[in-house]
Amino acid sequence: MTTAPEATTDKLDSGVLKVAGVVVLGAIMAILDVTVVSVALPTFQREFHASYATVAWTMTAYTLALATVIPVTGWAADRFGTKRLYLTSIALFVAGSALCSVAWDIGPLIAFRTVQGLGGGMLMPLGMTIMTRAAGPQRIGRVMAVLGVPMLLGPIGGPILGGWLIQAASWHWIFLINVPIGAVAFITSLRVLPKDQPHVSESFDFLGMLLLSPGLALLLYGVSSIPGAGTVADAKVLVPALVGLALVIGFVLHARRKAHALIDLRLFGNRNLSVAVITLTLFSVAFMGAMLLFPSYFLQVRGEDTLNAGLLLAPQGIGAMLTMPASGRLTDRMGPGKLVLGGIVLIAAGMAVFTQITADSSYVLLLGALFVMGMGMGMTMMPIMSGALASLGDQQIARGSTMMNIVQQTAGSIGTAVMSVVLTNQVQGNPAATVYSAVMQGTVPASQVSGAVLSQGRSSLASAFGNTYIVALILIVLCIVPSLFLPRRKLERAEQPQDEVAVPVVMH
Repeated sequence: MTTAPEATTDKLDSGVLKVAGVVVLGAIMAILDVTVVSVALPTFQREFHASYATVAWTMTAYTLALATVIPVTGWAADRFGTKRLYLTSIALFVAGSALCSVAWDIGPLIAFRTVQGLGGGMLMPLGMTIMTRAAGPQRIGRVMAVLGVPMLLGPIGGPILGGWLIQAASWHWIFLINVPIGAVAFITSLRVLPKDQPHVSESFDFLGMLLLSPGLALLLYGVSSIPGAGTVADAKVLVPALVGLALVIGFVLHARRKAHALIDLRLFGNRNLSVAVITLTLFSVAFMGAMLLFPSYFLQVRGEDTLNAGLLLAPQGIGAMLTMPASGRLTDRMGPGKLVLGGIVLIAAGMAVFTQITADSSYVLLLGALFVMGMGMGMTMMPIMSGALASLGDQQIARGSTMMNIVQQTAGSIGTAVMSVVLTNQVQGNPAATVYSAVMQGTVPASQVSGAVLSQGRSSLASAFGNTYIVALILIVLCIVPSLFLPRRKLERAEQPQDEVAVPVVMH
């Protein structure tokens, strides 16, 4: 079987940079779309005369579609080739975007968001596979740092872009903007990405798909229902979550016996990947959950509009952009261990500032803390993924990147739900904070509430945020433990298996 040629130099040549640029363009669409839509939920409520619980399905449907399609991406990439599948994903995402822009009611919009998610779910794992193969193991840190830019800036740039588009034009443009970007991404991918060399694939693990895809979707649906239910004990949470968990466990039992499972669990025999998965899981729960809180504080406590709240998060992106390029180079030279540990320490230091937050905390202090956290973020997520993928053989990369994306998506959803529930319980336990929160959301007129209650409620709501940040800080600190076991030397790619008898992981 023909494989991508190994790079012979440590420098990123023009060919690799072109591939990276194409992949980043596709990733920007998929990642920005999540946060752009999140700021449009109140607009959807007004336009379609729907409840918040209903319009929230525009987010949930997208997430569930991602969870459904990600597990099959690794097999499909090997079977049909990454280029063909990447072009198909872009086309599907753009088609879904165009349909969303002409939605006439909330029901069709939710359905069209599912189409978007089916395309968007494949873009990130495919992009990671394409870039890893193009760069080779000795340069993976640097190209993954490039891919990390949209992953970091999406949650920051999304609210800014979404707020501006809604204010300057209409909600339709948060979807229409994907059409020209997608067209450019499709054309450049068609011209730049190398010709496919699909492997002689094993038969499709149909039973594995029937277990894992709906299992992940149900599990994430149950988890995403926690904030609305306010408790884990609600039937709307427990039933889908437990059924989903049972299906995932069923897949694990099935995959242990099947030689060519949809996701090969024997990849965990690679120590570097196992440690990276554990670290990424804890980190995604902690940091992705905390990311939800930053704009919410500026919106709900400080009374900023959507555009300003997004702009106030810019220092985080600036900090990440400063450290990420150097982190990519250093990961290639000495492994991710020391970098990730340092990054977690920086994130913890910045998060500690937010645990002491008040209703009138200095913006200089808060923006400085966000900058420090951004620097830590630039040293953390992509080096973790680099450490996982750099030591995999070429035939293992598609399945490995698929696994990492499943972990990130699931852990991030859990983190978001956990932080939402902690914050909601903090607010509901304080009547003044509850009233102030209702005023800020527009459900209670400010004229009906006294100034003293508003002042007390504002302070109480800020304290609720501070207490929630304590939970996030504890989770961040816990990430130090697995990060101590990440590689601290240059990673070498595993040798390609020569025959099926000696294969430690799946042959595709």
